[in-house]
Amino acid sequence: MIKVGITGGIGSGKTTACKLFEKLGVPVYYADQRAKDIMVDDKAVKAEIVNLFGDEAYLPDGSLNRTHIAAIAFKDEQKLLSLNEVVHPAVARDGESWNTILANKGFTYSLKEAALLIESGSYKLLDKLIVVTAPEEERIKRVMLRDNTDEASVKARIKAQLSEAEKVTLADYVINNTDLIKLAEQVKVIHEQLVVLGNQN
Repeated sequence: MIKVGITGGIGSGKTTACKLFEKLGVPVYYADQRAKDIMVDDKAVKAEIVNLFGDEAYLPDGSLNRTHIAAIAFKDEQKLLSLNEVVHPAVARDGESWNTILANKGFTYSLKEAALLIESGSYKLLDKLIVVTAPEEERIKRVMLRDNTDEASVKARIKAQLSEAEKVTLADYVINNTDLIKLAEQVKVIHEQLVVLGNQN
């Protein structure tokens, strides 16, 4: 089974692209969502997070106290690094066992969706990489609408990420997301190519 990564900058529409792949019967591993689940459900990971951020890292109902963790992690680079060193390997292990189950079920390929697929270096463990792009103005509009935030905040978030140009240089496939019909067409073409590739393995 071919392991394919899919990523893109904030507001590029990678989740929308993933939903279209899912409609074609492709299993998608949403790494960022799984990371959130693992931080709550995995006892060993929880213990490490409490060790790093104190008991306040979790709210009384057991959910993650994101505000508390973010306030510390974004001021203290070492803490953020340590947090990633705890969470990333746990997500990688989880993703591997997910892929093993799918391979045994006979899937041709799977998708792993993550915002920091390239930045974390985890794209190197995959066979192919899809990068979703969109014009910056469009991305800013989408995120402002989605997160109910202002233009300056979105621009700051885009600036903090690896540029689209850098991501594209590492891509095996590039999806340019300007409208839904064209997006669906591009997804279908890539899907067909990956199925052929997977059947050759």
